[in-house]
Amino acid sequence: MEGRNEPQWLSPDESDAWLALSWLMFRLPSAFDAQLQRDNGISFFEYLVLAGLSMSPGRRLRMSVLAQFVNGSLSRLSNVVKRLEQRGWVFREPSPENGRFVEAVLTDPGWDMVVEAAPGHVAAVRRYVFDALRPEQVAQLRDIGRQVARQVAPDHNWPPSAPRNIVAD
Repeated sequence: MEGRNEPQWLSPDESDAWLALSWLMFRLPSAFDAQLQRDNGISFFEYLVLAGLSMSPGRRLRMSVLAQFVNGSLSRLSNVVKRLEQRGWVFREPSPENGRFVEAVLTDPGWDMVVEAAPGHVAAVRRYVFDALRPEQVAQLRDIGRQVARQVAPDHNWPPSAPRNIVAD
């Protein structure tokens, strides 16, 4: 069986698409990180944690659900939540429904930070992503992102468990 172990090489179009995607996977988070660090003194990951909590009922989520939402490990999330606790933006407590689970809860000062950081972050997302796309490409990007995400993590629900919009109290 000759050629059995031969890799299925990427076509020129697939190679170009892969190179563009891999470049984005590293550069886009760095661009968001730089904007948030400059404007608010927080990392992109910290912002995602705060925003995920701000969009959740009661501004609280189980740590495991929050880890899925921010696409991070529980240990990384725990370290970041510890830093956010030290800043007074988050606290952890046992779940009221089931004390075996720990929930992260956004405090009022944490909410204030999200409200302060969100306009600049949304402007960066618009500038780096959506200003470059036609409306039909936005739907294509969503569909492609979800399809690839299902290939990477078929056991996870998509989208992660958190409401879509930040709503003021």
